[in-house]
Amino acid sequence: MAGRVDGITRRQWGGAGLVLACSLAMPALQAQPKLERKRIVMAVDGKASFGFLPLTMAEELGYFKAEGLDLEINDWGTGDRALQAIVNGAADVCATAFVKTIELQAKNQWFQAFALQARTPQIALGVSVRNMPHYKTGADLKGRKIGVAALGSASYLTAGLVLARYDLKPDDVSFVELGSTVSALTGLRSGQVDAISHTDPVMSMLEQKGEVKIIGDARTLKGTSELFGGPMPSACLVAAGEFIQKNPNTCQAMTNALVHALKWLQTAGPGDIIKTVPASYLLGDRALYLASFDQLRESISLDGLMPENGPRTALRTLANFNPDIKADKIDMTKTFTNSFARRAKERFKA
Repeated sequence: MAGRVDGITRRQWGGAGLVLACSLAMPALQAQPKLERKRIVMAVDGKASFGFLPLTMAEELGYFKAEGLDLEINDWGTGDRALQAIVNGAADVCATAFVKTIELQAKNQWFQAFALQARTPQIALGVSVRNMPHYKTGADLKGRKIGVAALGSASYLTAGLVLARYDLKPDDVSFVELGSTVSALTGLRSGQVDAISHTDPVMSMLEQKGEVKIIGDARTLKGTSELFGGPMPSACLVAAGEFIQKNPNTCQAMTNALVHALKWLQTAGPGDIIKTVPASYLLGDRALYLASFDQLRESISLDGLMPENGPRTALRTLANFNPDIKADKIDMTKTFTNSFARRAKERFKA
């Protein structure tokens, strides 16, 4: 016969304890907000680049699923195409450069960044050693072909800023859209372009193999500040302002997953990276990929928050580069929000 505790059988006492434990847990479960949408399609601007490594890690480590999301990620190659996917209804959210929110607002379209992945553009401009063996100064690029991910992209903007240092304008060169990682490597190596402005690991691979000479570098925090005159935030999660307003819990879940990955990346070792990143991203050279990661590590956001003065630097840069951008007409408060990242930062102690 079961023992008794103050007139209650031990079996009854255990059952009561279980009920009590469940009842205490209920508030925590109830506190989890219901997602407005579990199924999300995300368009990405060049997923294999390091700028979107946090996104890739959140996907590979199962953090989006842990937040209750069924996420489909499609790589559209360029920011403009990725954003067009949202406009066309082919995607709900976009992973692209922060500057796109400013460009879109100038066209009376409200898009907002809600989670930062990269604190720098992670882009470098390099001159082809084969095509321009006698290169001496940026002025030598006049009349030459420069490969970029896409016209209007961050790589295009970075190249334009480097040219400006040598009193050259975008019209003084010919820009060639190279798109993806493989296409960029092929474009430079085939002699299709004389210089290339692109992301890593493309630029690190070309640099280490002696195929390019770097003349402008926005991969490190220091190099970015020197080139842009301040912090220049880049890869973000971006959505239409209306989508964010209607789906705050879903946006919070996406941000939670991303910040969780950012936290993981802070202490991840080389072995962790290699085991997690898709093999195709390594371009057949694991050592080079890890060397690129080590160089870019400081540029990865720590907590998903937009850095102070970062948006201002982006606006000033765009306004100086694109006459269609009128700085006084842009409401920067509509281009980003830190509300989701702050909550995620607190949750994961990022």
